[in-house]
Amino acid sequence: MSGHSKWANIKRRKAVVDAQKGRIFSRLAREITVAARQGGANPDANFRLATAIERARAENLPTGNIDRAIARGAGGGDEADFEELQYEGYGPGGVAVMALVMTNNRNRTAAELRHLFSKHGGALGESGCVAWMFKRRARVTVRAADEEELLLTAADVGADDVEGDEDGTFAVYGKPEDLQSLRQGLIERGVDVVSAEFTYDPSMKTEVGEADQEKVLALLDALDDHDDIQDVFTNAEFSE
Repeated sequence: MSGHSKWANIKRRKAVVDAQKGRIFSRLAREITVAARQGGANPDANFRLATAIERARAENLPTGNIDRAIARGAGGGDEADFEELQYEGYGPGGVAVMALVMTNNRNRTAAELRHLFSKHGGALGESGCVAWMFKRRARVTVRAADEEELLLTAADVGADDVEGDEDGTFAVYGKPEDLQSLRQGLIERGVDVVSAEFTYDPSMKTEVGEADQEKVLALLDALDDHDDIQDVFTNAEFSE
């Protein structure tokens, strides 16, 4: 999914609104809780937790919320008992859709997502039905005043690509196994790192006809609003 795609732009705008409503805070706290449960409460020894905290701070999640999320995960109680799942399906016009989920009730989540796909003219598919169309990549979001200097620095730390976004930040891409080294290398060279995470880019795109554009966006919007979904990816290509 290109950083310049219509859906990516909508997700960025939604993130601002969702932060005000608390939805994005809930997602960030859940990621911190799961990271702490899996790798311990010390971010210096738990890269996933460190990046989750970094992202949460970038979204202005209060420190108290971060501390409580870490405590829940480290405590190992029922509140930390989430599964990480991947759901795949097709939207209107045959576009591929992949949703990353954290849930404590997979049967409930599957039923709700099946209903959302069906309601918006799509269909929830079997595991693997569209995953082969997406390539997992490392993405480090940074702020930089000099694009040319950033390009040189990114190449120096082993990045594959750099893309600028409309909000003035840049996305530095690399191999998934290099996420930690990319982030650390950029920090050591004085780059302002906002977040580090994995993303899924489509290896092939499906152009959405004018008649289906609003239907596809409605499906993606509904999925993104679901409490269990952490992120949504699609190979839909929208005309302006």
